Amino acid sequence: MNDQPRRRPAKPHRRPKKDPVRFLAFEALRAVDERDAYANLVLPPLLKKARAKGDFDGRDAALATELVYGTLRRQGTYDAIVAACIDRPLREVDPPVLDVLNMGVHQLLGTRIPTHAAVSASVELARVVLGEGRAKFVNAVLRKVSAHDLDGWVEKVAPPYEEDAEDHLAVVHSHPRWVVSALWDALGGGRAGIEDLLEADNERPEVTLVARPGRSTTEELVKALGDENALPGRWSLYAVRMAEGGEPGALTAVQEGRAGVQDEGSQLVAAALAAVPVEGRDTRWLDGCAGPGGKAALLAALAAERGATLLAAEKQPHRARLVERALAGNPGPYQVITADGTRPPWLPGTFDRILVDVPCSGLGALRRRPEARWRRRAEDLEAFSPLQRALLREALKAVRVGGVVGYATCSPHLAETRVVVEDVLKGRGGEPVEAEWVDARPLMPGVPALGDGPDVQLWPHLHGTDAMYLALLRRTG
Repeated sequence: MNDQPRRRPAKPHRRPKKDPVRFLAFEALRAVDERDAYANLVLPPLLKKARAKGDFDGRDAALATELVYGTLRRQGTYDAIVAACIDRPLREVDPPVLDVLNMGVHQLLGTRIPTHAAVSASVELARVVLGEGRAKFVNAVLRKVSAHDLDGWVEKVAPPYEEDAEDHLAVVHSHPRWVVSALWDALGGGRAGIEDLLEADNERPEVTLVARPGRSTTEELVKALGDENALPGRWSLYAVRMAEGGEPGALTAVQEGRAGVQDEGSQLVAAALAAVPVEGRDTRWLDGCAGPGGKAALLAALAAERGATLLAAEKQPHRARLVERALAGNPGPYQVITADGTRPPWLPGTFDRILVDVPCSGLGALRRRPEARWRRRAEDLEAFSPLQRALLREALKAVRVGGVVGYATCSPHLAETRVVVEDVLKGRGGEPVEAEWVDARPLMPGVPALGDGPDVQLWPHLHGTDAMYLALLRRTG
């Protein structure tokens, strides 16, 4: 008789089940990290491919989008929470593992997905993309995270506001400390304002359309969207907001280039430059940093209504091609060239109106590109500084006496906005330019909270736009 204990039969090996929604979200997060890609460029083709394969419906696409953008927006907060749940420095966690963890934390603390589903789905994803050993690590960490809600964790991992205000805000609102400091300096005021701004940066922005004058109307866009999915623009005469998101590329007017997707802040900047009174000739307009073409398309349409010609210049050839696509079909005369605005091919005093929307840190568009907050460094501004000044200086030379230059940037950082303009006007780093400020505020009628002027800074929390800056300068000599 055999007294040996009977062995239990081994459990059959189970292949991990691939969840197409979470796998796609993981792919997008890896592209952002490994290739310095932007989520708004990576995600749409991945979603299109998934739909074509029949893997996705509208709800799946919405969940994948939320997982990607929510994880990126809250990365700083989630990093702090994960760090509190592991026994090693966060930098020693491999980036793919951290992506799975942070996406799991977002499901636990930032969505309504039930706890058991968030943990099990994340562990299953880990089995697929990381292997069984790391999946156990993911499971252990996420079970610790599930012990508290987001407010409970923030109370644990964020330093008290009274001890370190900037670090507290950085952890609570998921922004690098240097960005918090820069935004606070630009905004001024106390705690309430900066918290409102940081919260607005973490909200999903609306999709806003622009009806290009003479080519489309807001009425056409509203009719195409349907009354239930269309909201009027807050400030721009050409804007329509999409209430329920949706796919703007499905609209005929967008497909034909008669309308486009464009934040209201960008629309206001272009419209304000076009509205400045100028005496005498008003037939030659220039967009000196035209890529990817949104403002150029609106300026070209406005110029065409007055019989003016727009020259759109862009240094990068691939971006110049995007400008050509944006302007295709414009009823008035225009030209797109590949040219460097710091070494312009045009003669001084050529133009009546010039827009230079200069390269910048992009801190004004963190709602749309949340990964930019983690990618940028404070020292990056030093690289932009000479270029911004050179572009403005050359633009002031290129405009005729009495003509107007609009200096715009999608950043509220003082080092990229008013400081640049003041340095150029005073001749710091170059010859002084004879020009005077034009008050931009009356050229944005109905828009509140525009400050003391003469320049304008828009804000996500005050205006529902990107944080666009505009200074208008008239050449006087």
